[in-house]
Amino acid sequence: QLQASGGGLVQAGDSLRLSCAASGRIFSNYGVGWFRRAPGKERELLAGINWSSGAIYVADSVKGRFTISRDNAKNTVYLQMNTLKPEDTAVYYCAAQSLFDPLGPYLYWGQGTQVTVSS
Repeated sequence: QLQASGGGLVQAGDSLRLSCAASGRIFSNYGVGWFRRAPGKERELLAGINWSSGAIYVADSVKGRFTISRDNAKNTVYLQMNTLKPEDTAVYYCAAQSLFDPLGPYLYWGQGTQVTVSS
């Protein structure tokens, strides 16, 4: 089970860190990804991380502003978002896959957390 949190209303240029807390058994080479869906747009993959090795993938669209990390002791994956823009406004989701393959299918989804960036 995945629980996303940390969303809110911020101003352009601000930073925000989202958290994705995982419960239950976590397997090695488990992958966790962050996605977002803006109104009228398709769901977009932002970043992924290998739970075991820490290897990461960050989409070109957010590279340099967003990064992903994990805290194994807390069973939590983070999405650090810097220099936020109004176009980053969306519902953000975390999801998990049994084998780290950022562009592959995700089987387990958390509920979304709303991020709103005002200009």
